[in-house]
Amino acid sequence: MKVLVTGATGFIGFNLILNLLKFNQYQIDGVDNLNSYYDIKLKKDRLTILEGSKKRFKFYKLNICNKKKINNLFKKNNYDIVVHLAAQAGVRYSLIDPKTYLKNNIDGFYNIIENSKNFKIKNFIYASTSSVYGNSKKFPLKEEYNTNNPESFYAATKKNNEIIASSYSSLYDIKTIGLRFFTVYGPFGRPDMAHYKFTNAIINKKSILLFNNGNHYRDFTYIDDVTTMISKIISNVNKIKPKINIFNIGSGETVSLMKLISLLEREIGKKALLEFVEMQKGDVYKTHSNIDNISEIIKFKPKININEGVKLYLKWFLKYYS
Repeated sequence: MKVLVTGATGFIGFNLILNLLKFNQYQIDGVDNLNSYYDIKLKKDRLTILEGSKKRFKFYKLNICNKKKINNLFKKNNYDIVVHLAAQAGVRYSLIDPKTYLKNNIDGFYNIIENSKNFKIKNFIYASTSSVYGNSKKFPLKEEYNTNNPESFYAATKKNNEIIASSYSSLYDIKTIGLRFFTVYGPFGRPDMAHYKFTNAIINKKSILLFNNGNHYRDFTYIDDVTTMISKIISNVNKIKPKINIFNIGSGETVSLMKLISLLEREIGKKALLEFVEMQKGDVYKTHSNIDNISEIIKFKPKININEGVKLYLKWFLKYYS
């Protein structure tokens, strides 16, 4: 089976490809433009690891918005499944530079799904986000809940992706599977995420800005559980009968940011310097996923809880930055 993964040097893309390469039936092409949204060295180190598996992995440095080059990529390869993970991530950065979200998350998404349609690819899996739920008051969050009131422009672009995917499924006989990710963390994680920023601040004795006075809760989901869930979706894709699909990809548990900081303090052996500030625009108070739908299909539930996940993450962090 030949699989295209966009966002190949991104956090989830990199780890997904590593997972898929454990299985001999997959030949994987990875696409990424290696942009400078965060540390390029981290992305290049991920790529170096992937390129150790050259026999079944090939990398293309491409921008998903380049219509001609993406068209040529599809033309030269006969993909069975497209896993579209490339996007401009980050709720807070969307307040600073919304144009890049419009370009990458809408134009780029269109470019990939349009080529998938033109080259008659039957299965299109793509990244959405828990942010589409906005500031819901009802938990745990289920896929059928209202998502018409996103709090950030980032979330709005992801909601747009879901709508486009739905229309392509209806019009062009392509199965679309949207994955609403809930705060993914772990080794080789993004530097703009909470685990990374908090760890770095505690080690270097810098203040941690806690928005909403620290009154936040998140469904932290360990990367190995996430990639196992996606790989099982890929291997069971023919068992997913509806043409239009949305699944929560989370741990099914919610944890306060204060508990996360307490766990990091304990493992690092230092106290955090905390600075409490007001709620930031575009942010949400709480995320907590209901994962019954996807668990029923793939017969899997996340195994790594926050206590174990923090230990595994810190082990990698301290070694990588030693």
